[in-house]
Amino acid sequence: MKNLLLTSIFLSISTLTKAQTPIALDTIYANDQKNVALFFPEPIRQGITGSDNFVFTYNREKEQYFGLLQAKPGKESNLLVVNRNGSVFSYIVRYKKQLTKLNYFVSKSGSIGNEKPIFADSAKVDESKTALENNIYYYQKFCSYLLDRKQRIGRIKKRNEGIVLSVENIVFDKEELYFVIQIENRSTLDYYLNFLKLSVETRQKGKKKSLQRLYQKPIFKYNLPSKVAENQTERLVYVLPKFSISNDRRAVLELNEKNGEKNLKLKISHRFINNPN
Repeated sequence: MKNLLLTSIFLSISTLTKAQTPIALDTIYANDQKNVALFFPEPIRQGITGSDNFVFTYNREKEQYFGLLQAKPGKESNLLVVNRNGSVFSYIVRYKKQLTKLNYFVSKSGSIGNEKPIFADSAKVDESKTALENNIYYYQKFCSYLLDRKQRIGRIKKRNEGIVLSVENIVFDKEELYFVIQIENRSTLDYYLNFLKLSVETRQKGKKKSLQRLYQKPIFKYNLPSKVAENQTERLVYVLPKFSISNDRRAVLELNEKNGEKNLKLKISHRFINNPN
């Protein structure tokens, strides 16, 4: 019965890993005079030997990290050990009258596989990849369309030393908000961007008034420049997941100059966020 069970387990593992390169198994020697101890990275859930002249004992009531192997003279066999996490370890076992090694410390890399291998579902991976590519393609097309339009949501603008930052439009489509942004450089020097980010500020009430700021990460950026040349204008789009804010909050678009001090903070009222085009 034990041999049948062991054969069944090995056939299952062989079926699951038949496409893999054959694994060379390590050999462990044991005899009937001494205990050979095997220490595993996870507690032992099951241990089986292939023939009766080998005995592998472990705590079946309370899972422990080690088991003991003994052997009587006879033909070689095999030992299969399954850890609590499903990791499978397999060895050739042989009788040897004189033992030179009594303790084996097994690493995780010694596992030949898992009881229930987790294979990447190629179909799902392909579907996710296709969906992502479709989203990016849609964002690109819709952002390009918005930049070609002349629609405006209101006068949302901030100036500082010849740099003009403005939000021309905020558009809701599907599950996203599209922020159409313009950066105009009226100065005599090129303007290099350090970052352009959007956050939501909450006014904290009480005697000590303060602001709590939560950064809103875009899921897509379209036409974001690294610099705005002198007397030039750049227009871009930030795509964010749809959100709304209460009247005690406001959105802030922050433009920061690389190695410079021409920084701008453009405040956007909650009414523009909650009532997009």
